[in-house]
Amino acid sequence: MSVQDCQQVVVTVEGKGDSKQHAFASALGEIQKKMMQESEVILRIEPVEVEVVKAVQQSYKERFLFFFFPRIRTHYYVELKVTVNVTTIELNEVTFTQETTSDPDGIKIPVFSKKI
Repeated sequence: MSVQDCQQVVVTVEGKGDSKQHAFASALGEIQKKMMQESEVILRIEPVEVEVVKAVQQSYKERFLFFFFPRIRTHYYVELKVTVNVTTIELNEVTFTQETTSDPDGIKIPVFSKKI
């Protein structure tokens, strides 16, 4: 009996960072978070295709105490549409057997029998 289900899903994610690599890593890290909200037990998440919807580079000049040490700061923002193969476990198809056991953390108290 196979309880695995494989499906292809399109997910839109976005990420920010101080470099291009950080922005893409931030966006791709969001895939797992979004997929965990939709499914209970995920075995594998495999990106198949990545499409860049929006890529923005923002730059501005920053100065220390308004006058000293000017430098240009750059931030990156990406929005991606990712096609993902998701393999999940269908919990509804799993049959569980029920067993009744004694409490493993309980304390066994000896039974005192009265003999007259």
